[in-house]
Amino acid sequence: MNVELVLFGAFALLTLLSAGLVILARSPINSAMALVSTFFFLAGIYVLLWAHTVAVVQVLVYAGAIMVLFLFVIMLLNLGESAHRGKPTLSRILGGASAVGLLGVLGITLSRVPAQPANLGPQAQATFGTMASIGQSIFTQWLLPFEAVSLLLLVAMVGAVVVAKSRI
Repeated sequence: MNVELVLFGAFALLTLLSAGLVILARSPINSAMALVSTFFFLAGIYVLLWAHTVAVVQVLVYAGAIMVLFLFVIMLLNLGESAHRGKPTLSRILGGASAVGLLGVLGITLSRVPAQPANLGPQAQATFGTMASIGQSIFTQWLLPFEAVSLLLLVAMVGAVVVAKSRI
């Protein structure tokens, strides 16, 4: 047993615990803070996988910018302690069933992954994960989904402001 395996286990356990807190927290603000810790633990796992660029992007974009946006919307909508636990409704039952179904699909997919990792050639290893290759991929192959996500975040923020404006 080496240090990397112990750290991976610790980060994985802490990621699962903080993700559970995201779901189980009574306050939306506490849930958002647990999500921030989940992002940081995921960044630690990325560092252990030698994906330093992804780890930095995880911390800067998700733990930084996206969570600031989430907290802004939570505070703007005044959702501080308004979350309540009530009886099971149809939407909660369907949500739970969807989560279990997604977990099943994930399990089936992971069982079909080959045990041996793919071997990259020397040229691919030299450019894999660099900012240039990630930028090339985002702005060529994945440009439309990238812009769609940015538009979706903008619409969500404008929608939150419109909903909050009617309450003020």
